[in-house]
Amino acid sequence: MYPVSSTFLKTLATSHTMLAKVDVYFNGQIKVANLPFDSGSVTVDRGSKTRRTISLTVSDPKYMPWLETDQLAPYGQQLVASRGIRYSNGSEEWVPLGTFRLNEPGGDVHFGPISVTGASMECAVIDDKLLSPTTTRGYGGCVDAIEALIRQTIPLATIVNRTSGARNPPCAVATWDAGSDRWDAVQQIARAMSAEIYVDAQNRFVVVDLPDVINGTVAWDIAEGEGGTLISSTRSMPRTGVYNCIVASGENAASGVAPVSGFAKDLEPTSPTRWEGPFGRVTKFISSALWISAADCTSAAEYALFDATAPNVQTSLDSLPNPALEGNDIIRLIHAGRKERYLVQSLTIPLTADGAFAMALRGGKEEAA
Repeated sequence: MYPVSSTFLKTLATSHTMLAKVDVYFNGQIKVANLPFDSGSVTVDRGSKTRRTISLTVSDPKYMPWLETDQLAPYGQQLVASRGIRYSNGSEEWVPLGTFRLNEPGGDVHFGPISVTGASMECAVIDDKLLSPTTTRGYGGCVDAIEALIRQTIPLATIVNRTSGARNPPCAVATWDAGSDRWDAVQQIARAMSAEIYVDAQNRFVVVDLPDVINGTVAWDIAEGEGGTLISSTRSMPRTGVYNCIVASGENAASGVAPVSGFAKDLEPTSPTRWEGPFGRVTKFISSALWISAADCTSAAEYALFDATAPNVQTSLDSLPNPALEGNDIIRLIHAGRKERYLVQSLTIPLTADGAFAMALRGGKEEAA
């Protein structure tokens, strides 16, 4: 979660003045300060290749782009969004929501409105396909290889290693063909070190450990009742996205070793998703050229199994939104006489006071109420 003051979090549960702004930049220079918009939201999705997206509705047709250098043209223009609170003493506290490459403006040229969408800067790396065969050979660690691949696209990118102990394990030799997706290569390297990478609200490429819902630190409590931010909640629990067996495989011609594989099954006798139990057999296959031993594959499968067996709980909350939340934060939901830990899988943060706040959660551990 983005670091905010305790006052900010307490104020979310009380009556307050909500603030939001979107500025437009081009080539590092501000083009429009505080772009006027009628509605909009920022979506943070841990399951998407681009972690953050924005959508806006701009009513004034004067912002319709006609030239490549116009404010809302999709030729490198960026939207920088923030949401905040104005306190009763007049002071303000702001939370960044992301920097977005503007992608597809459009609307009625005479009357508007203009629909505007954008995506966080993973999209630049995705677009920059590898022009020639590329290898990790020569890089001492996984993070070194990640940094090289990203900075070939964005030379001044800020890359932060927030894994425990700033881990940078040795990187196996892997090669990607010309035309391969550069961001896929980056994600494969992160996965090989049991981590994930995304662009955060401060426009940084962040490498983090895979989240641990059971043992990780709770970022925020969402509670009903006096002093809480939860008004109401609905819940569904689809089977989609839940697996009880992970098979990991590695095939790496550059390493000169034979293909390898490993697996992990949910064998916990009391688990509702246990292998050979009433849930049935549901297998997910994953692969990486950076897994060059059976031990690598087994370790990767074990890491992936925890997330795969977590209940895919879809929870809709009627709550005052917390814009500081990130897509891999752990929250504690206190409702219906229960305390439950969840991983934030996705959330939509409105940019207007009447916008809807939505969250999708992956289930973790129930605590004593």
